[in-house]
Amino acid sequence: MRTTIPTAAAPLRLALSSLACAIALTAGGAALAKDVTWDDIANDHKTTGDVLQYGMGTNAQRWSPLKQVNAENVFKLTPAWSYSFGDEKQRGQESQAIVSDGVVYVTASYSRLFALDAKTGKRLWTYNHRLPDDIRPCCDVVNRGAAIYGDKIYFGTLDASVVALNKKTGKVVWKKKFGDHGAGYTMTGAPTIVKDGKSGKVLLIHGSSGNEFGVVGRLFARDPDTGEEVWMRPFVEGHMGRLNGKDSTPTGDVKAPSWPEDKNSPTGKVEAWSHGGGAPWQSASFDAETNTIIVGAGNPGPWNTWARTAKGGNPHDYDSLYTSGQVGVDPSTGEVKWFYQHTPNDAWDFSGNNELVLFDYKAKDGKIVKATAHADRNGFFYVVDRTNGKLQNAFPFVDNITWASHIDLKSGRPVENEGQRPPLPEPGQKQGKAVEVSPPFLGGKNWNPMAYSQDTGLFYVPANHWKEDYWTEEVNYAKGSAYLGMGFRIKRMYDDHVGTLRAMNPTTGKVEWEYKDHLPLWAGVLATAGNLVFTGTGEGFLKAFDAKTGKELWQFQTGSGIVSPPITWEQDGEQYIGVTVGYGGAVPLWGGDMAELTKPVAQGGSFWVFRLPSWDNKTASR
Repeated sequence: MRTTIPTAAAPLRLALSSLACAIALTAGGAALAKDVTWDDIANDHKTTGDVLQYGMGTNAQRWSPLKQVNAENVFKLTPAWSYSFGDEKQRGQESQAIVSDGVVYVTASYSRLFALDAKTGKRLWTYNHRLPDDIRPCCDVVNRGAAIYGDKIYFGTLDASVVALNKKTGKVVWKKKFGDHGAGYTMTGAPTIVKDGKSGKVLLIHGSSGNEFGVVGRLFARDPDTGEEVWMRPFVEGHMGRLNGKDSTPTGDVKAPSWPEDKNSPTGKVEAWSHGGGAPWQSASFDAETNTIIVGAGNPGPWNTWARTAKGGNPHDYDSLYTSGQVGVDPSTGEVKWFYQHTPNDAWDFSGNNELVLFDYKAKDGKIVKATAHADRNGFFYVVDRTNGKLQNAFPFVDNITWASHIDLKSGRPVENEGQRPPLPEPGQKQGKAVEVSPPFLGGKNWNPMAYSQDTGLFYVPANHWKEDYWTEEVNYAKGSAYLGMGFRIKRMYDDHVGTLRAMNPTTGKVEWEYKDHLPLWAGVLATAGNLVFTGTGEGFLKAFDAKTGKELWQFQTGSGIVSPPITWEQDGEQYIGVTVGYGGAVPLWGGDMAELTKPVAQGGSFWVFRLPSWDNKTASR
């Protein structure tokens, strides 16, 4: 049996042929909207009137200093408005909205973007990107958000393009194609804005998706005014980068010793090296102090570890650089400044794309460490020095990890358990013996971002307890076809829950509190100075918890599963909480037994906004 990737595009072919349109409506105050500056974006994590960057700041902490809505009065939170995306285009809605000058900009499935009045939900304009029939999104037709700068709003599309729209009218300013969508290139992550501290140039940063189809992952920097490429950096060792339209330097060693040689190949390397993955499909963080873009690199291609290991060799001798790790990149040139690999020669599709949250903490010797925090799909939580990529701490954040016993803090490498890399098929067989692995390839945590509270010092990690049967299959590259070489079926770990929201101490690894949910958790998390933590559930509840104790304080049923990160902002003296709603994503497409579990969840597509009742928004209390 050969594993094939479920197509998310087929059900709505007619919808995909719709013309790209931008419908400008009278927008009240939106016509007077100011241009967004770099200073606005750099201070996004401190200011409360806007949400200008994916992650609610360049540090990606998803923490807000707002506290009008707090643990004492959140029980009175009520809907202010909701907007339906409509158009029969449902599927997964994973977008984090942007809010600027009283306008909500929210992307939706099938590469759409809506501009809505932030107080009333009135539609100001809509952009529907015209998609070809042969797009190849691996994990649903999702989009995770937009970026904003100047007078433009930017987002990526499923046909491997980046589009800049006038934020007042929704009209296309520029559109750039960055890869062959027929080969599997696509874009689902939100682009980000950074300012190069050396040149003073503001750059639009975005990655590519498509690891499951055998593409080479690439990170791009563009001029936000024109869309012209400034540099491109591939994340497979030995592949060549670009700077100002010309070849620059290879990534790492040009001889790519972490990938096996093949004397019979035109490249001198095994087939996998030419299709090696590493796609940075999540959004980048930015450390202005060290002038470093920090982003996750995706899984190697194919998933089959033996295709990336010399025949008869040991997988531990071939790390498949620069995949399944976190990368520090120079915004001036696109050069790699440092790299830390979470899963060398990743055999389990653990990837490394989950968000990199920037935070500082005091070490045992009293020194302040400038760090990244990363909850990896492999089940371990990593704390890495963001100035040099050196591992500081690592500990499990989910139960019953089988593939490794621990992370060696001296070497920085995992200590693998024997028998967890599925063996090759026996002679004459098309698939190998199945191995039970935990976490499964969907991860102890997937893309859905965690939050960090500056008040409690805790990370709030949306995770899942599950496992899989996992086996090798034959694999050969064919353009546009799945390039996995593995088969799988995801199963329950516990009878009483799959999803778990855990409050984690990043210095001790202690779980301070935990919420369990019977469905997988696929939504992001928001933390606020009101001693609150918000997240959504597969059943469609937006929930609020006490950030210190984990006590559930409030919930609201939105009508479809929530698989997106909530946000909050302040306008005219009132605090608002917003969340995109609509079930889908990887779980119902890839999830095995979990897909069966989530079948009853209704699809949808909408954006919900909540606030305290206007008659009691300052005095509501128990």
